[in-house]
Amino acid sequence: MKAEKTNEKAHVHKPPMQELMTAEAMSDPYSVLKQLRESTPVRYDESRQAWDIFGYEDSVRILKDPYTFSTNLNFLTNESAGENMMTAAPPKHRKLRGMIEKAFTPKAVSDLEPRIRDIANTLLDDVIEQGQMNAVHDFSSPLPIIVIAEMLGVPASDRLKFKEWSDAMVQGVNDASEASYQEVLQKQRQAMGQLLMYLGEVLELRKAEPQDDLISALWQVNQEEQLMSQEELLQFCLGLLVAGNETTANLIASGVRMLSEQPAIQERLINDPTLIPGFVEEVLRYYPPATVSPRKATEDVELGGQQIKAGDYLNVWLMSANRDEAKFPNADVFDLERQPNQHITFGFGIHFCLGAPLARLEAQVAFRTLFERIRNIRFAGTEMRMLPFPMFNSVKEYPITFTKNE
Repeated sequence: MKAEKTNEKAHVHKPPMQELMTAEAMSDPYSVLKQLRESTPVRYDESRQAWDIFGYEDSVRILKDPYTFSTNLNFLTNESAGENMMTAAPPKHRKLRGMIEKAFTPKAVSDLEPRIRDIANTLLDDVIEQGQMNAVHDFSSPLPIIVIAEMLGVPASDRLKFKEWSDAMVQGVNDASEASYQEVLQKQRQAMGQLLMYLGEVLELRKAEPQDDLISALWQVNQEEQLMSQEELLQFCLGLLVAGNETTANLIASGVRMLSEQPAIQERLINDPTLIPGFVEEVLRYYPPATVSPRKATEDVELGGQQIKAGDYLNVWLMSANRDEAKFPNADVFDLERQPNQHITFGFGIHFCLGAPLARLEAQVAFRTLFERIRNIRFAGTEMRMLPFPMFNSVKEYPITFTKNE
């Protein structure tokens, strides 16, 4: 029997799951998640006042049903701002996504490939003679922030503060205390306000003088469709920034981690670059950039033999579902040629990540560029440091050594 909810938090999915807050669990959460998946695939956590969903099939059921399991959590948002593409349900969602896809076309993404390669090469130019680098700070983190900043129309001179705000938006808590939770929440809200103010200033400039960037394109398309308010448009740009920065950085860093953990994979990819797309997909499954996808039940529903009430919060544990042995044979084995690979790292259904093609492209270009210029990637630290849970699955630092290709 669930305890009566009191002092309910709008952002209840953010506090950490106690089982994952030990040093051992943070370095290897998958063993803990496997135990939970086998013992309590759908369970209610009283301390967090939220359901945890660990299995693949239950996770897909939730993600593909936006009517019963809503994405509109009023998470860090001003409730008066209205709905955006990430929170809206059909039919408004279809209209919003259609409008945004006009500005964020497959061709627009593919046309970025030469620029992504230039950025990757420039970042490597700064470290290649040293034979070592911090894979996070020197490569995986700056690459996507430069790409998304340029797409949005942010001047190069503002990228540093842009990244600081973006990082603060996805900061995790260090422990389960209320003080830690409130401190992080305050920082997130402050960063969100600063980013929205900054993006609003950029938008005003683009209204007067449109440029070849995403903010200009979105504003022009919205003038025709009249589907989003200015606040909703800025909220979308904010979501695109955070998703485009953190998740892609985590993906690339996790790929470098895998290369150092299994050196034989490096040689296979160097000798056969056609395997790189499959490598990226398996990294997405094996070390997904995001840990959970939160939802809120809109009606009473049964799931996994449990009775979920309208208004209950749910955490779909992507990093657990992607290791579900019922879906993925030898799920804890990194299989470079896994087929099929139906991971749910980018979600499922109508809220499937719009930025997935860009993230995949950035990662594929990043690794092609790496293998063209370096080899023998090895972890050079004493221990791996993970960022605090719960929202993102990422290493804080990842020093490596390497050999320059001659």
